[in-house]
Amino acid sequence: MTGQKPSRPSTHDATPSGASGAVRQRIVVVEDDDDLAFTLTYNLKKDGRYEIERFAGGLVALDALLARPPDLVVLDLNLPDVDGLTICRELKKHDETRRVPILMLTARVEERDKLLGFELGADDYVTKPFSMRELMARIGAQLRRSALPQSPDDVYDDGHLRIDRARHTAESEGVSVHLTKKEFDLLWLLIRSGGRVVSRETILSRLWDYAADIETRTVDVHIRSLRKKIGDHVIDTVVGVGYKFAR
Repeated sequence: MTGQKPSRPSTHDATPSGASGAVRQRIVVVEDDDDLAFTLTYNLKKDGRYEIERFAGGLVALDALLARPPDLVVLDLNLPDVDGLTICRELKKHDETRRVPILMLTARVEERDKLLGFELGADDYVTKPFSMRELMARIGAQLRRSALPQSPDDVYDDGHLRIDRARHTAESEGVSVHLTKKEFDLLWLLIRSGGRVVSRETILSRLWDYAADIETRTVDVHIRSLRKKIGDHVIDTVVGVGYKFAR
């Protein structure tokens, strides 16, 4: 019927691949606000490239995510049963879901909430209200980045620090170190820069697809976390410029 409003998705709503058999990237939306979830899932479905699954509760979403990891998670921070930070923390603990990009949504504006989200492994953070167009662009950027191929020859080993990019493993002094996906990518970028200084703006552009005018605090948080895990001496700060790999 002309002008008919599209039906509102249910709490658990999946969209299969099209009749053409083209494989769609699977996105799980964890959002308890029905209106926002409806708008988001409707726009993602309309795009045509994604299979969408939506959950209103955190616990049922976590069980589903661990049972069948998606290509990306859009995760609300404030959920009725368990907060998004707890879900993020749990997903990053498991090998099957550790590298799944997580884009957090929240009405909170305090910087400490964002920093905690990044420290737990979130890949991006969007504050409500937001532009649907911007959110769609950020989702696309995260999916493109996570789909980049890796070479089995991508290994760095100086006798103290060993990074295997293909296996996504890190060892410091022979001890395995757990790095989030963004921490791993940041360390690899610094290693491959050959001792050259990499600016915060360049890091944001390369790893988050952010423009230079976006806050650079995100990079500082990840650098601080890396130093805690692999040692302060591995990454040098060049004041007013950026960071460089010190080995």
